[in-house]
Amino acid sequence: MDSYVAPSTKPLYRGTQIVWYILGLIEALLAFRFVLKLLGANPGAGFTNLIYSVTYPFVAPFLSVFRITQVSGSVLEWTTLLAMVVYWLVALGILKALVMSRAVSTPQAAAKLEAKD
Repeated sequence: MDSYVAPSTKPLYRGTQIVWYILGLIEALLAFRFVLKLLGANPGAGFTNLIYSVTYPFVAPFLSVFRITQVSGSVLEWTTLLAMVVYWLVALGILKALVMSRAVSTPQAAAKLEAKD
């Protein structure tokens, strides 16, 4: 196997780490929002209000996609789950684009193409 490492490998690795970190942060915040809504958390409480305020811009594009299901104070917010899936798919697309931009040597490219045949 060729041990060629392109000069762009380290920034590429760092870029993928940044994308995963941002995705993880957004997903964690949205998961908090989903659970707080599901358990009927007091929206006037400081922590709950903070989570709702921070996550609102991330769920706003999806708010009218599904109806909100409410049962005695608990809210099943389907839009939050949809937002989580969409942001995960966007992150995967960004990661794929980053990896595709990586320089490869001719032997590496040939080996990958032969493996697909």
